[in-house]
Order: sequence, then structure tokens, then C-alpha cells
Amino acid sequence: MKVWGHIADCLKRNGACALVTVARADGSTPREDGARMVVTAGGGFYGTIGGGTLEFEAIRRAHKALRDGVASLELHNVSLGPDLGQCCGGRTQIAIEVLTTSSLEMAQTLSLRENDGTQFSTEASVVNGVVQTRDLLPDVSTNRFFLQLDQKTGKQLLIEQFGSKRRELYLFGAGHVGKAVVLALAPLPFSVTWIDSRADQFPAAVPGNVRKVSNPDPAVCLEQAPDGAFVLAMTHSHALDEDIMARALLQQRFAYCGVIGSKTKRTRFLKRLKARGLNDTLTANMVCPVGVTSVKSKQPAAIAAGIAVDLLVRDEAGNHQQAAAAGGLAQKLTLGQ
Repeated sequence: MKVWGHIADCLKRNGACALVTVARADGSTPREDGARMVVTAGGGFYGTIGGGTLEFEAIRRAHKALRDGVASLELHNVSLGPDLGQCCGGRTQIAIEVLTTSSLEMAQTLSLRENDGTQFSTEASVVNGVVQTRDLLPDVSTNRFFLQLDQKTGKQLLIEQFGSKRRELYLFGAGHVGKAVVLALAPLPFSVTWIDSRADQFPAAVPGNVRKVSNPDPAVCLEQAPDGAFVLAMTHSHALDEDIMARALLQQRFAYCGVIGSKTKRTRFLKRLKARGLNDTLTANMVCPVGVTSVKSKQPAAIAAGIAVDLLVRDEAGNHQQAAAAGGLAQKLTLGQ
């Protein structure tokens, strides 16, 4: 959800709204830290912190805070079992911030930054329980919500992370399954570059996370793909699929190289790729068939659902590995000092 876009709209229409944030999540909780929702003065809301009793209670408290019409920041510690009677068993801290028209300019600025489709972090002082103007930080903080006492000024300092980290996916093929995959990935953390040699195959409108590219030689678009991107081929031509896979595997810099097809297609592709000079180590990285293979339906939407699940699992695993590696490096640097 684009938090600041909703906040800016609410402030223009109603003059106030509440930003509800999962500041901390311990144990089994409905949502992770950093999950947010915007509650309007009129009783509506955008986004979710997990639904159920926790969300209902957070909305109730946000409405109560909004009745005063004064900018404020409240923190509420909740044990899901004892306090709400929920079975999750975890603990969470909910931050409820009331914003007024004095924050409209800031909200509009952050909304523009949010539209870039990347992560960013802000820093703000909290004075007498009111969050002051947020300033953009030059680097993305690892903290989604972090409130601490600034030893130099004696003020509280709030650091937050906004936006989303999206995996770059280069999707080749605008056929029936390609169209279904684009729709399946629309609400998920992927930035899709959708490529086909046939410009007339693309629909006129596509989700906001999709960029259409028409190129007579689709495989050359791999040169613009960033390291760590996912590559998925499902074109109208097996020869073109093979060429895309060969080029992608040879570059040895993509986190995923998949091609739609059967086990028979995989066997044939392995032989052809070997004939092109690719060794077993390289070809072992080709995923075919793609998606959750336990889904047997051949309906495009069902195939796309299985592919979306598989890509999401792989993306999360890759992000966890990167986070673990970064944590290890930071520890080494600290020990070295």
C-alpha cells in the first residue's frame, strides 16, 4: 500500500487521519513489523495490520485519537492472548499517529518519493508526543519503525522505513499464460518487465508494477536486466525460449532462470543447451517445469497462480539469505574494529 498517497488524500479531504503501524512484532502475530494502515476521520481505512480483533481494536483506538483533532503519537503494547483473546500467542506494539493539515506538504512530498516504487527511510524528532516533519535519510534503514532517545538533544528520534522492495522479473511472452502471470503478480513484490516481439499482443492497460517492452529480438533485453533478477520465458516459440535461457544461464548473474514447459521439454532443452556449449553446472540452474507442479490444471489462471507462489517463495528465500549475509558482514566489521 502507498501509505503517503492515502494520507495526502485524507488530509486534503478531511483535514486529519491516523497512521497505524505495527511498530514491533514478537512471536506469532497477524502481521510483521512495519505493516501499516491509514484510518480516516470518517470511519474508513486503507490497508491492513492483519484483520481480526487486533485490527478492530487498533481502528477503535485510532478513531478515539482522531476525535481530539490534534496531532499526536501513541504506543500501545498488546499481548494477543491475554489482552484480546486471540490464539496467536504473540505480542505486538501498535503506533497510532494522528496527522493534521500541517503535515499535508510533507505527505505530498513523501507520496512522490513513494511513487518511485523503491524503499526509503525517514527521520523525525518527536516533541511532546508529536512527530515533527520527516526528513528523508540518504540510506535505507533496516528499521521499519524505531523510536529512541537522542543523547545529544534529549529528544526522541523516530526512524521509519517506507516503500517496498521489489524483485525485478523479466517476463518473456505476452500469450494467455503471460497475461495471467502479470495479473497474478500485480499485488506482489515484483517489478515486471514484460517483453514480446509482438506489440499487438500486449493489453492496453497493465498493473502499475509492469513495464511493457516490444523488441524484435527479445533476448537482447537481458542485457538491461539487473543482477539478481528473475528471468521467466514463456514465449510463442520454443526456439526463442531456448535462446533466452541460453543467454540468461551464460551470464551467471540471475537469481532464477525458468522456462514454461513439461519434463520432456526440459530434457530436450538440456540436450540443445549442451550442444550450444553450456556445461552441466550452468544448465542445472534452469527451472523447467515452472511453478508449483502439484497444480495439475492447465487453465492459464491456475498455472499463473502456481508460478506466483513459487516465485514468491524463491524471492523470500533469497531476501533472507541476503539479510543473513549482511548481518554476518556487519558482525565481522564490528569485530574487526
